[in-house]
Amino acid sequence: MAVERVAAVTLDGNPLTLVGPIINVGDKAPGFTVMGNDWRPVRFDNFGGKPTLLSSILSVNTGICDAGIRRLNEGAERLGDQAQYFILSTDLPCSQGIWCGKAGVKNVKTYADHMETSFGLAYGTLVKELRILSRAVFVLDKNGAVSYVEYVPEIGQHPNYDKALAAIQKALA
Repeated sequence: MAVERVAAVTLDGNPLTLVGPIINVGDKAPGFTVMGNDWRPVRFDNFGGKPTLLSSILSVNTGICDAGIRRLNEGAERLGDQAQYFILSTDLPCSQGIWCGKAGVKNVKTYADHMETSFGLAYGTLVKELRILSRAVFVLDKNGAVSYVEYVPEIGQHPNYDKALAAIQKALA
């Protein structure tokens, strides 16, 4: 049975339960399986020896998530292929692909935690009451160790993009 953290986050001030463990700096990044925009399962057990930013969001179709993805896309463009940026939500894979195409987002990859909520359960971002992911950011170093974590306490707020982008820049060193 997965750990449940009652009132771990809020949405519009209403307390919600997160399912899964709290990930801490220094932890080995848990593996997970999600779906690519082509509806094929993608398993992440290792992260290819590159610093990786994982951003857990509510939905590509919300204003805060839209702005956040665009901000991370700009950060990813500056680093090129030195690092990788993954955006995870419970959106359908086709919705993510359509959104990225319309938004011109090409430097980050979106993955759907739609089927198994594997990412949400592994990283403690699954909102029990709504079956969505809460807003959180994790940065992994090239060895797959967690070097930065931010669980945003109010789902309707932005994470600290400057700190997250600085953390992935530092992971390149």
